[in-house]
Amino acid sequence: MSFAALPDIPYYAVIFAARRTEGDKGYADMADQMEELAATMPGYLGFESARSANGFGLAISYWESEQAIANWKHQADHQQAREIGRAQWYEHYTVRVAKVERSYSMKTNDQG
Repeated sequence: MSFAALPDIPYYAVIFAARRTEGDKGYADMADQMEELAATMPGYLGFESARSANGFGLAISYWESEQAIANWKHQADHQQAREIGRAQWYEHYTVRVAKVERSYSMKTNDQG
């Protein structure tokens, strides 16, 4: 996974923090499908994720507008994936939506 290439601010971030249940139960395949599907949605800007060994993970999707986020939330395949997630993939999750108004980064010069 790499950093998402994002436009100048402002834009929106949907931050999905979750603790997974034991076992895959089709999760990895569905996650890949949802990432590919999200990338086809108008207003999609990028995606970043990380997961720890204990099952806690963060998935952050970036969007041009709140309307683009709402359209993604109501997309039929995404709705179905969320229902499966509630039933079998997640012990607990939290979704936060934020407007990104400031962004900065640091990258070392990789000279080898």
